[in-house]
Amino acid sequence: MTPPIRLLVSDIDGTLVRNDKSLSEGVVAAAARVREAGIMMSLISARPPCGMLWIAESLGLEGPIGAFNGGTIVMPDGLVLSAERLAPATAARALALLGRPGVTPWLFARGRWYARDRDNPNLPRERRAANLEPIFDADFAPLLEHVDKLVGVSDDHALLAMIEAETRAALGESANVARSQPYYLDITAPRANKGDGVAALATAYGVPLSAVAVLGDQRNDLPMFKRAALSVAMGQAPEAVRAAATHVARSNEEDGVADAIARFILPAA
Repeated sequence: MTPPIRLLVSDIDGTLVRNDKSLSEGVVAAAARVREAGIMMSLISARPPCGMLWIAESLGLEGPIGAFNGGTIVMPDGLVLSAERLAPATAARALALLGRPGVTPWLFARGRWYARDRDNPNLPRERRAANLEPIFDADFAPLLEHVDKLVGVSDDHALLAMIEAETRAALGESANVARSQPYYLDITAPRANKGDGVAALATAYGVPLSAVAVLGDQRNDLPMFKRAALSVAMGQAPEAVRAAATHVARSNEEDGVADAIARFILPAA
């Protein structure tokens, strides 16, 4: 007999929030129904903690959530329980691999976001998602001992896909390399991936992975799709992501999380 779902873990961007990074009333109400059904709920995202805490508060969540692809486990009040960071030598090599025309590097460390290229069109979107203001003109070298995440930013999706493959081959097991969006290439510590992240959250909640459901929309969600008992992809997700999921819901613009909760999560409780 399949165990009932006791923990729901949701990705944020492209899943829980709409494209303008807002939470819909329908999704907030659906999250309340999850709690009323006795299912615990958590979040996992490539975002830094400060970009997640307001969402946890809006949804009334009280337990741990996973930032930086699950590499940092943090409470909704901001208390960091654990953090996986890149080794300095790996961070330096990754930064060098991102240093080419058409790609802008961003670095997240010590609760701050360090950026280059003040005119990058992705800056407004990241300000909303990370809930941070970027710091420009900083020397990255002194920060390499504290890197939570490096991001290669490019609107040339084909170029970024090529760099993703090259970087993954070059860094091997010393880093987790995956695109969280077609225009963002995230480089984090080896265990800062959503597969290990959802396992860490399950342990924190005292729930086996056989009782965990996950919601996502991008390739960096695939590791947690493999680990959880039940997975739901949003309707606009790439075909490979939809094919890997147990179920497919409506798109994030159509309250896909609310749809997933009504059709797949609550019946599995």
